[in-house]
Amino acid sequence: MIARVSYARQVESALGRSPVVALLGPRQCGKTTLARRLAADRGACDYFDLGSPRDQH
Repeated sequence: MIARVSYARQVESALGRSPVVALLGPRQCGKTTLARRLAADRGACDYFDLGSPRDQH
């Protein structure tokens, strides 16, 4: 994974202000990797992939 420290900091900051944060961007830019890494680092987090039929309901 390419170091995306500034993005991780921005997401962490956003999570400090709101319990829900959406990651938007082009395909294959690292959104899922970043979200999974941050969720693992934070412990008890829910992660939803709105491209997955399972998570759309």
